[in-house]
Amino acid sequence: MKAYERLLKYVAVHTKSDDDSESVPSTQRQFDLAKALVEEMKYVGIADAHVDDKCYVYGSIPATYGYESKPAMGFIAHMDTAPDFCGEGVKPRIIENYDGREVVLGESGRVLRPEEFPHLEKLAGRTLIVTDGTTLLGADDKAGIAEIMTAAERILREGIPHGKLLIAFTPDEEVGRGADNFDVAHFGADFAYTVDGGQENIIEYENFNASACHVEINGFNVHPGSAKDTMINALLVACEFNSMLPAGETPRDTEGYEGFFHLCNISGSTEHAAMDYIIRDHSAEIMMARKETLRHIEKLLNAKYGRDTVSVTVKDQYLNMIEMIKPCFHLIENACAVVRELGMEPLTEPIRGGTDGARLSFMGLPCPNLGTGGYAYHGPYEHITVEGMDLATDIIVGIIRKYAE
Repeated sequence: MKAYERLLKYVAVHTKSDDDSESVPSTQRQFDLAKALVEEMKYVGIADAHVDDKCYVYGSIPATYGYESKPAMGFIAHMDTAPDFCGEGVKPRIIENYDGREVVLGESGRVLRPEEFPHLEKLAGRTLIVTDGTTLLGADDKAGIAEIMTAAERILREGIPHGKLLIAFTPDEEVGRGADNFDVAHFGADFAYTVDGGQENIIEYENFNASACHVEINGFNVHPGSAKDTMINALLVACEFNSMLPAGETPRDTEGYEGFFHLCNISGSTEHAAMDYIIRDHSAEIMMARKETLRHIEKLLNAKYGRDTVSVTVKDQYLNMIEMIKPCFHLIENACAVVRELGMEPLTEPIRGGTDGARLSFMGLPCPNLGTGGYAYHGPYEHITVEGMDLATDIIVGIIRKYAE
């Protein structure tokens, strides 16, 4: 079975995670795909495939005789889809010999245009898979699952020599909990790759340092007719707080290694307001400065309006994996060599986000990220190509071969 055929099967299963749920996993429906994957893994020859009580799927392929001393390599993808957009009732459309031009997405009124997605022109001649515009596709990260499964099937069917191979599929990556209950010791890999990136020739080993910031603002509400020098409008203080952040350091204004402050939501009234930010930067030193900026604004506004008017709480979320990848940079060098052997130039751009691999790297499992061949994740414009998925599968197989040499 080809990787795209598996993808079409997997996206039919609703697996959206839930930010607001406190259960593990955040949605029980993720077990539907987990159980189906266990059965498929056993069918292709992964005899020990199983899902645990927290919805983590594990399986292993013993080393080829004589290759037991080779590194134990892991490959990981996540089963959930993003809570940002509808993930139920996905109706993929396959466009053969795509012409590189705009694509009308069903009757949704949405159009996939090269003006917004310039890479589309480079996909001309390929077989494009799109949505009907009412749901996301789910290639993030069911394409990664499909490619790992297809690579594993090839290894077993063709008898390709290999060291021990470990496979895992995780829940709740999209809500930042994919590594929470990952059993690194049970997994048993020396190194691993997540297969959760974009363009198929991407190899990622740098990601943002990430923190969340919650701001509480206590106002003082009196009748506006007698409010002179008395009222403290919490909503206006919230606006003032935001205006004191560096101009131009927002997601819209930054790229590459540039970090940002992102206001996710604001709510409240004259008497009380709350704001939530995410803060991102590749540099640990600049990240510390960003957090100090938030605390400095808190200090200034409390000096202006009174003690305890503004309260800032900063919580670290994940760190830049590069520090854990540097000691085993062969993971990047070998992956780049495989990409070149397949006739492509590897892209090693920094991730403007995070992956399970970032957290797993700090849990003792060095884990850079490979591309899946997909684009425009987390929304109705998500798309992928059959050829890109085939190449992503070839890269996985090539890496397995490389470590068996």
